[in-house]
Amino acid sequence: MNNLFKINNKLAIVTGSSRGIGKSLALALANSGCDLILTARSKNELKEVNTEIERIGRKCWYFETDFADVNKIKEFYKNLSNKRLFPDILINNAGTEEVKPSLEVDEKLWDKIIDTNLKGAFFSSQCFALQLKSNNKPGSIINLGSLSSSIGIPTATAYTSSKSGILGMTKALSAEWANYNIRVNSIAPGYFRTSLTEVFYSDENWQKTMLDKIPMKRFGKMEDLHGITILLASDASSYITGQIFYIDGGFISSI
Repeated sequence: MNNLFKINNKLAIVTGSSRGIGKSLALALANSGCDLILTARSKNELKEVNTEIERIGRKCWYFETDFADVNKIKEFYKNLSNKRLFPDILINNAGTEEVKPSLEVDEKLWDKIIDTNLKGAFFSSQCFALQLKSNNKPGSIINLGSLSSSIGIPTATAYTSSKSGILGMTKALSAEWANYNIRVNSIAPGYFRTSLTEVFYSDENWQKTMLDKIPMKRFGKMEDLHGITILLASDASSYITGQIFYIDGGFISSI
């Protein structure tokens, strides 16, 4: 039983891992015995996270990659194969957001958000699954969803569309790839303060309004995401696939 949650010596990719949720999840995995492959668009920030992981005593590789570009995604996975790096776990965390009234959203902004949050996650999952299948290995994909996977958020239509798409993609891929022993699940953070959400938290009235709506009466802390991530990465979740887990202090259940 004690071995169920162990991820010792497994290898995980965490996209968008130079800061925020991605960085926090990468460090949590490292502290649980996992080796890491980090990706982001900022090489300098990746180097800092890489150093932190190596201090923990785990192996780590990092790659400057734009997951909004399908060709760069394919190049990244080809590079992994060339280096004989065959990960067991993929966390699709890379994402972007820009709050704007829907009447003002243009095609450029729409494509930027959808390409990074949804298209990038799909083609990353596809490349990962092809690598697993060719090596006859099981694997776990963890997609980053959001409260907006289930509710509408004004002025965040493109983001909401991308995260609703993540939910649909998670369910479809889980059904299609179960036969290959590839599990696909999603975690959906509630209100967590990150660089992407800072625009909301700068408004004290907004904070008070949201805290009144959250049954647990607090915003999420990064460590609140660690347990479910380790569960889904480990053999303890070997019969769990196609699910979305809301880590939101009870918000979704209360509305």
